[in-house]
Amino acid sequence: MNLILTVLEIVAPVFILTLIGFVWVRMGFEYRVQFVTRLAMTLAVPCLMFTALMNSEIDPNALAKLFFASVVAYAAITAISALGFWAFGYSQQTFLPPFVFGNTGNIGLPLAIFAFGSEGLGYAMVIFAVMAILSFTFGIWVVSGGGNLTKALKEPMVAATLLGALFLWQGWKTPDFLTNALELTGQMAIPLMLITLGVAVARLKPGRIWQAIILSLLKVLLCASIAFAIGAWFELDKIAQAVLVLQISMPVAVTSYLLVEKYGGESDAVAGFVVASTVMSVAALPLLLAIVL
Repeated sequence: MNLILTVLEIVAPVFILTLIGFVWVRMGFEYRVQFVTRLAMTLAVPCLMFTALMNSEIDPNALAKLFFASVVAYAAITAISALGFWAFGYSQQTFLPPFVFGNTGNIGLPLAIFAFGSEGLGYAMVIFAVMAILSFTFGIWVVSGGGNLTKALKEPMVAATLLGALFLWQGWKTPDFLTNALELTGQMAIPLMLITLGVAVARLKPGRIWQAIILSLLKVLLCASIAFAIGAWFELDKIAQAVLVLQISMPVAVTSYLLVEKYGGESDAVAGFVVASTVMSVAALPLLLAIVL
């Protein structure tokens, strides 16, 4: 009973804020997703990532181990899912990036901090940075044939993660007045990302729902299994392994739909994939959280 209450206390804020965004746009209120997303991803999230890592008490070696574990996990998921899509005749351009790269930002970061506090957030930042670099390079290359490593490294959230890791490694701190300003700015990130997710899902026009449900189930089962195995192989500590499992198992990100639509893929199918996996996560994430706690 205590475990159930603990899980509900962790996941409820995530889904309540997402529901607020969903209801907001359904009621006809204005919400400029492009502006809010840019504000979050270029200002709030980088500040959150930098201060979380700078102030973290996690051993830098543990972060490095998690970094390599997440790279291996994403590589394994990519290889297995690519083989599966090829075998069943599914479009790699349409389905591979959404299947591999989950919503480690909008849902993953809030869940990590609610579940494991600042330590969990520090671990989640590392996986988020790995996902961002891979999705901006390999992911865009699959969708459009034009991935660019330089572009990925110029993303503020990636730069903030690298800079925060440097400060953590060297034991550096920014002046108190600057730290306070950065932390205050970073506090915007969590509610902005969750509410924006709800708004984005409300505006999607999903298609091929049964296909999306099957793919969503396969995604969470495959990703969680691989993350468990990789975490055990790298001998991660309990919290690091739990964060790895949760982050790797996140539902499909809305950005996957936007990229497929931009480059001429089957956007209706990906919209269905986003909606189905996000709805399924209402049950899947609490179950995974109960397992890893």
